[in-house]
Amino acid sequence: MIAGSRWVVTGAAGTIGSALRIALAEEGVELVSTDIRPASPIGPGDSVVTADLGDLESLVELFAGADGVIHLGGIADEADFHDLAEVNIVGTYHVLEAARRAGVTRVVYASSNRLTGMYSAGEHVTPDMPPRPDGFYGVSKVAGEALCRLYADKFGISTVSVRIGTYEQRPGSAREQRTWLSPADAVRAFVAAMTTTEHTAVFYAVSANTNRWWDLDAGAAVGYVPQDDAADRVPEESIDASIAQGGIYATPEYSTDRMRR
Repeated sequence: MIAGSRWVVTGAAGTIGSALRIALAEEGVELVSTDIRPASPIGPGDSVVTADLGDLESLVELFAGADGVIHLGGIADEADFHDLAEVNIVGTYHVLEAARRAGVTRVVYASSNRLTGMYSAGEHVTPDMPPRPDGFYGVSKVAGEALCRLYADKFGISTVSVRIGTYEQRPGSAREQRTWLSPADAVRAFVAAMTTTEHTAVFYAVSANTNRWWDLDAGAAVGYVPQDDAADRVPEESIDASIAQGGIYATPEYSTDRMRR
């Protein structure tokens, strides 16, 4: 049960963070919402605090008394590696370390499908397969998942990494027919990650798409059962089985164009 529990949400001003906070508030969760950007409370049970992932001490204070942390904060797409390392990798370390110091028992980490984007469209991918990131952003998520595993194994914090698919109201391309995560299924995924009895886990948050690329068994093991299917929203489109699952994200230019000159 999550009603009556207290959760900190980083990246609270983002698209997923905003929608998830509304859903959790409706379930009776007390929220502490934090972001570096301005955010508005979604109700009387939501305390909004401006905080930077680079400030470890502030995070320790913020996490005090929380039952868990949902870590959505960070750079959400390809960028220069130095920025990704500072925000996504060091920032995730700060979240986990702050959780350890504050006595928080669970951290739910927003990982990404881009961690395995170089697998071909003809392959069925499971979380136990080696990472094949499609860019530096994906690399930052590999590091984040490794940090979560370290804190679970070494420091006893329960960590669940949620590899988020393409979060949209409806799928918009042949690739998204395979990667789509509906808003309703996204809530189901995070609630499962918050409430599972597993100490540590990694799973793909993807809807039950007829043509999906990613395993659903790992999600089922933690209680995630998606209900939506892209095939019910748009006509089916074929895709070349030899291309990378990351699509445009897997092209060299998508990374080099974002490097500092």
